[in-house]
Amino acid sequence: QVQLVESGGGLVQAGGSLRLSCAASGLTSSSYSMGWFRQAPGKERESVAAISWSGSMSYYADSVKGRFTISRDNATNTVHLQLNSLKPEDTAVYYCAARQTYYSETVYSSHRQYNYWGQGTQVTVSS
Repeated sequence: QVQLVESGGGLVQAGGSLRLSCAASGLTSSSYSMGWFRQAPGKERESVAAISWSGSMSYYADSVKGRFTISRDNATNTVHLQLNSLKPEDTAVYYCAARQTYYSETVYSSHRQYNYWGQGTQVTVSS
């Protein structure tokens, strides 16, 4: 059974940084594309960033380009999201997601394309 557990959320002032982590267990191999999504109250879940199984390909939403960085460590089945220059509008619950890709380098940006989800971690940015 695949399980994704996020950590690293918290309260930070605007301009600050956080590092989110997603620990994956139950994966049969490392051929999973991983993604980070967020959902603010009253809003739809939106894509933030995604990374291919090898880490060679990545995707970022326009709203976070240049500020957020996604990375992964397949040896430990962990995906990270470095959040820099945070803004109040980044406040949301951040979710980690996984989708098996059978070693394809495809990066998936839609939440509908992912099979497995974590419970989320709250990020709050104060102004």
